[in-house]
Amino acid sequence: MARTALLFAVVGMVTWGLWAVFAEFATRTLAPEVAMVLSYVAGITVAVGYILAQGTTPNLSGAGVGYAVAGGLFSGIGAVSYYSALESGRSSVVTTVTALYFVVAAAIGVVFLGETVDLKDVAGIVLAVGAVLLLSS
Repeated sequence: MARTALLFAVVGMVTWGLWAVFAEFATRTLAPEVAMVLSYVAGITVAVGYILAQGTTPNLSGAGVGYAVAGGLFSGIGAVSYYSALESGRSSVVTTVTALYFVVAAAIGVVFLGETVDLKDVAGIVLAVGAVLLLSS
Protein backbone atom coordinates (compact mmCIF):
# COMPACT_ATOMS: atom_id res chain seq x y z
CA MET A 1 0.00 0.00 0.00
CA ALA A 2 2.73 2.49 0.94
CA ARG A 3 4.63 1.77 -2.28
CA THR A 4 1.52 2.46 -4.33
CA ALA A 5 1.04 5.80 -2.58
CA LEU A 6 4.70 6.68 -3.11
CA LEU A 7 4.53 5.70 -6.79
CA PHE A 8 1.46 7.87 -7.35
CA ALA A 9 3.10 10.73 -5.43
CA VAL A 10 6.23 10.57 -7.59
CA VAL A 11 4.17 10.43 -10.77
CA GLY A 12 2.19 13.43 -9.51
CA MET A 13 5.39 15.34 -8.73
CA VAL A 14 6.91 14.69 -12.15
CA THR A 15 3.75 15.35 -14.12
CA TRP A 16 2.91 18.54 -12.20
CA GLY A 17 6.44 19.70 -12.91
CA LEU A 18 5.86 19.06 -16.61
CA TRP A 19 2.45 20.75 -16.37
CA ALA A 20 4.12 23.90 -15.01
CA VAL A 21 6.53 23.98 -17.95
CA PHE A 22 3.79 23.48 -20.53
CA ALA A 23 1.62 26.09 -18.79
CA GLU A 24 4.49 28.56 -19.22
CA PHE A 25 4.73 27.71 -22.93
CA ALA A 26 0.94 28.01 -23.35
CA THR A 27 0.78 31.50 -21.86
CA ARG A 28 3.30 32.74 -24.39
CA THR A 29 0.68 32.57 -27.13
CA LEU A 30 -2.67 32.17 -25.34
CA ALA A 31 -4.56 34.27 -22.83
CA PRO A 32 -3.99 32.73 -19.39
CA GLU A 33 -7.65 31.88 -18.82
CA VAL A 34 -7.84 30.13 -22.22
CA ALA A 35 -4.67 28.15 -21.48
CA MET A 36 -6.11 27.16 -18.12
CA VAL A 37 -9.43 26.00 -19.57
CA LEU A 38 -7.71 23.90 -22.22
CA SER A 39 -5.41 22.42 -19.57
CA TYR A 40 -8.30 21.55 -17.29
CA VAL A 41 -10.39 20.03 -20.08
CA ALA A 42 -7.45 17.75 -20.88
CA GLY A 43 -7.07 16.95 -17.16
CA ILE A 44 -10.77 16.17 -16.77
CA THR A 45 -10.50 13.83 -19.76
CA VAL A 46 -7.69 11.94 -18.02
CA ALA A 47 -9.65 11.80 -14.74
CA VAL A 48 -12.81 10.49 -16.43
CA GLY A 49 -10.73 7.90 -18.28
CA TYR A 50 -9.19 6.81 -14.97
CA ILE A 51 -12.65 6.48 -13.37
CA LEU A 52 -13.90 4.43 -16.31
CA ALA A 53 -10.81 2.21 -16.21
CA GLN A 54 -11.53 1.42 -12.54
CA GLY A 55 -14.80 -0.21 -13.61
CA THR A 56 -16.74 1.10 -10.62
CA THR A 57 -19.55 3.60 -10.27
CA PRO A 58 -18.45 6.69 -8.34
CA ASN A 59 -20.39 7.63 -5.21
CA LEU A 60 -21.93 11.06 -5.75
CA SER A 61 -23.78 11.46 -2.47
CA GLY A 62 -22.96 13.04 0.84
CA ALA A 63 -21.06 16.11 1.93
CA GLY A 64 -18.07 15.14 -0.20
CA VAL A 65 -19.83 16.46 -3.30
CA GLY A 66 -20.13 19.96 -1.84
CA TYR A 67 -16.55 19.87 -0.61
CA ALA A 68 -15.35 18.75 -4.04
CA VAL A 69 -17.26 21.59 -5.73
CA ALA A 70 -15.89 24.13 -3.24
CA GLY A 71 -12.40 22.75 -3.80
CA GLY A 72 -12.92 23.04 -7.54
CA LEU A 73 -13.95 26.67 -7.21
CA PHE A 74 -10.83 27.50 -5.23
CA SER A 75 -8.72 25.43 -7.61
CA GLY A 76 -10.15 27.37 -10.55
CA ILE A 77 -9.39 30.72 -8.91
CA GLY A 78 -5.89 29.50 -8.10
CA ALA A 79 -5.37 28.23 -11.63
CA VAL A 80 -6.48 31.48 -13.26
CA SER A 81 -4.18 33.35 -10.87
CA TYR A 82 -1.32 30.97 -11.61
CA TYR A 83 -1.69 31.21 -15.39
CA SER A 84 -2.05 35.00 -15.17
CA ALA A 85 1.13 35.18 -13.10
CA LEU A 86 2.95 33.01 -15.66
CA GLU A 87 1.96 35.42 -18.41
CA SER A 88 3.90 38.25 -16.81
CA GLY A 89 6.35 36.62 -14.42
CA ARG A 90 9.19 34.14 -14.40
CA SER A 91 7.96 30.55 -14.19
CA SER A 92 10.68 29.67 -11.67
CA VAL A 93 9.32 32.28 -9.26
CA VAL A 94 5.61 31.85 -10.00
CA THR A 95 5.75 28.08 -9.65
CA THR A 96 7.71 28.09 -6.40
CA VAL A 97 5.50 30.73 -4.76
CA THR A 98 2.26 28.98 -5.71
CA ALA A 99 3.74 25.67 -4.58
CA LEU A 100 3.60 27.04 -1.03
CA TYR A 101 -0.14 26.32 -1.00
CA PHE A 102 0.61 23.62 1.56
CA VAL A 103 1.48 26.35 4.11
CA VAL A 104 -2.09 27.67 3.80
CA ALA A 105 -3.49 24.15 4.10
CA ALA A 106 -1.32 23.45 7.16
CA ALA A 107 -2.39 26.66 8.88
CA ILE A 108 -6.07 25.94 8.21
CA GLY A 109 -5.58 22.41 9.53
CA VAL A 110 -4.12 23.73 12.77
CA VAL A 111 -6.53 26.64 13.30
CA PHE A 112 -9.82 25.09 12.17
CA LEU A 113 -9.36 21.31 12.21
CA GLY A 114 -7.45 20.94 15.47
CA GLU A 115 -4.42 19.32 13.88
CA THR A 116 -1.16 19.56 15.75
CA VAL A 117 2.26 20.63 14.57
CA ASP A 118 5.57 19.92 16.19
CA LEU A 119 8.91 21.67 15.93
CA LYS A 120 9.89 19.54 12.92
CA ASP A 121 6.75 20.62 11.04
CA VAL A 122 7.39 24.30 11.79
CA ALA A 123 11.05 23.92 10.74
CA GLY A 124 9.96 22.35 7.44
CA ILE A 125 7.55 25.17 6.70
CA VAL A 126 10.14 27.82 7.58
CA LEU A 127 12.73 26.15 5.35
CA ALA A 128 10.24 25.89 2.47
CA VAL A 129 9.35 29.57 2.77
CA GLY A 130 13.06 30.40 2.94
CA ALA A 131 13.70 28.38 -0.20
CA VAL A 132 11.00 30.30 -2.06
CA LEU A 133 12.45 33.61 -0.89
CA LEU A 134 15.88 32.56 -2.16
CA LEU A 135 14.49 31.35 -5.49
CA SER A 136 12.42 34.46 -6.06
CA SER A 137 15.13 37.03 -5.33
